[in-house]
Amino acid sequence: MNILFLTNHLNVGGITSYCLTLATGLKKRGHNIYVASSAGELLPRFIDQGIKFIQIPIKTKQDLGPKVLMSKFKLINFLKSNQIDILHSNSRTTQILGCLLSRKTGIPHVSTCHGFFKKRFFRRVFPCWGIKTIAISASVKEHLMQDFAVKEEDIRVIHSGVDVLKFAAISRDGFGKTKLGLGEGPVVGIIARLSVEKGHIYLIQAMQEVVSEIPAAQLLIIGEGRMQKGLFALRERLGLQKHIFFIPSITDTSEILSVMDIFVLPSTKEGLGLSLMEAMAAGVCVIGTDVGGIKSLIQDGVNGLVVKPADARGLSAVISGLLKDSPKRESLAREGQRFIAQNFSQEKMVSETERVYSECLNLKD
Repeated sequence: MNILFLTNHLNVGGITSYCLTLATGLKKRGHNIYVASSAGELLPRFIDQGIKFIQIPIKTKQDLGPKVLMSKFKLINFLKSNQIDILHSNSRTTQILGCLLSRKTGIPHVSTCHGFFKKRFFRRVFPCWGIKTIAISASVKEHLMQDFAVKEEDIRVIHSGVDVLKFAAISRDGFGKTKLGLGEGPVVGIIARLSVEKGHIYLIQAMQEVVSEIPAAQLLIIGEGRMQKGLFALRERLGLQKHIFFIPSITDTSEILSVMDIFVLPSTKEGLGLSLMEAMAAGVCVIGTDVGGIKSLIQDGVNGLVVKPADARGLSAVISGLLKDSPKRESLAREGQRFIAQNFSQEKMVSETERVYSECLNLKD
C-alpha cells in the first residue's frame, strides 16, 4: 500500500511519536510511507527511516482556514502521481484536510482520535472522521460515540504501541543523573506537555510532603507548555527550588527515563498516556490516575499504582511509600514491562492498523 500520513507538525509530542512508530512499522512490512506536515524537529527521524516527506502549510488550529485549503491544493497532484491508497489524518485540521482530499480523489480516509475534543457545533455538523476512526483507547471510543454520535461500527480501538526492544535496552548505570545535574537521591519524573489536564500542579504539591519525609527526593519535569510560568511560581512558593527540576521537551525519552525511580502521570483527563507506556516499557515503576486510557494501562497493585485525580495528599503518600519500598517498586516495574510487551507493542499496533486499511480498501471496491 501507498499510505500518506497527515499531521500538523513533527515536533516532540504524542501524535508525532504515534506517527513515527506506526510509519516505521508499516515501512518494515513493505508499504510505501509518506508524511505531509509543516515539518518539525523530529523530521530527521522520519527521513532516516526512509519515510518520504511533503511539506504543507498545515500548522494551524483553524478548522477550515486558508492553510487547510492551501494544503489541499498542494497535495492533489501528489496523490495522483504517487497512487496513494490510504489517507491517515491525526488531528482536527488534518481530518478536514483528509476529508476534502478524499472527496476530491476517492481515496479512503482514516483518522486517529488521540484524545478528547471539545463539543463544538462545527465538529458535529462537519464530522470528517473518515471511513473508519481509530480510537487510541476505549474511553476515547466512548467519547466519540456519546459526544459526536460516531457509529460504533465505524470505530476501531487500537492502542498506541511502543518500540519495546528500544526501551527495554536502556542502561540504568546512574551516569545520567550527573549529566542532568541531579543529586544522588531518588528521582520521581513526569514527561508531558505543561497543560492543566496533565496535573503537574498536584504532583508539585505532593512533592512538598514527599521531601519532608525523604529529604533527598527529587522531581524531574520534562515538557513545555502554557502552564510553565505558573508551575515555576508554585515551585518557588513551596520552597522546592532545590528539589524540582524542569527540562524542555526532548527528542528521545529513553535516556531520561533511565534516571527515574518512579514515573508519575497525574492527569485529570487522558486519552491513553504514551509517556506512561514508554516508562513501563523501560522498566520504571509507574503511578497514574484513575482516568481515561490510563485505566487500560495500570492494574492497581499489579503493574503500577493508581490514585484519584486532583488529590495531592493521596499522591504524596503513594510516592513516599514506593520510594521507601524498593522490592515493591521493582516488582511493579517488572510486571509493567511485561504487560506493555504483551499488549502494546509496535507490531500489534501496526498489524491492527493494517487491517483497518484493508477494510477501507475493500469497502471502496
